[in-house]
This record gives sequence, structure tokens and C-alpha cells, in this order.
Amino acid sequence: MLHVTDSILISDWELTESFVRASGPGGQNVNKVATAVELRFEAARSPNLAPDVKARLRRLAGRRWTLDGSLIIRAERHRTQALNRTEAREKLKELILAALEAPKPRRPTRPTLGSVRRRLDGKAHRGALKANRGTVGEEI
Repeated sequence: MLHVTDSILISDWELTESFVRASGPGGQNVNKVATAVELRFEAARSPNLAPDVKARLRRLAGRRWTLDGSLIIRAERHRTQALNRTEAREKLKELILAALEAPKPRRPTRPTLGSVRRRLDGKAHRGALKANRGTVGEEI
């Protein structure tokens, strides 16, 4: 069971851990010991998350979101399974907490009159500079 907030508890059936070999340097054990953790969270089927939270979680997850609605988190920084398990669960918790925050609504604004005037004056100035360019005629 993963405790995210007081109202959100992730059950054990929603989480699946598998241990794989870590990439990168690791000495003699790197090819023998599976210390990296792949944590699979069944986010689409989770009854603990609201639909809008699931949508934000999917957007935040990016490529880690699978076609069947699972979220895969990989942790391989540490040399032990226990530390990598803890790190993967913390990553999942942080991702869910980030998805819980609803973005503030955008209030449409209009440009100020001064900024519109400055923009148009700048355009007129550039246009005048370009109008003065051109082929030089022959003078006698």
C-alpha cells in the first residue's frame, strides 16, 4: 500500500514490481544482479484517482504511459533493490502529487493601448526604412 495523501491510498493490486539489470557502470555485479526496478502502476483502472487527475497524470507521464493505461517508472540509481524500490515509489508519489494540482485557469487579457501604439510605431518605422531602400538612379 502506497500512501500519497490522506484521501489517496494506492492498493497493492495496482502496483507491480519487476527487477531487471541496471544499465551503466556497476563493477562485477552489473551483469549478474537485477537491482533496477520497473514499477508498473495501473493508473487507468485505479479507483482512487479522479478522471481529471488521471488525464493530468497521463500528460505528465509522457512516454512512460502505456497503451493499456499503465504508468511505468524505472529506478536504477542505487546498487540495491531496496533503495531502488523506495526511489521508484517516491517518483510515483511525486508524479501523482503533481497531477493533483489543477492548473490555474487562463484569464484572457488585452494589450494596453500604449503597447499597441509602440508596436505600430515600430512597424511604421521599419516600413519607412525599407521604403527608403531601393535602386539608386543615375544622376547627371
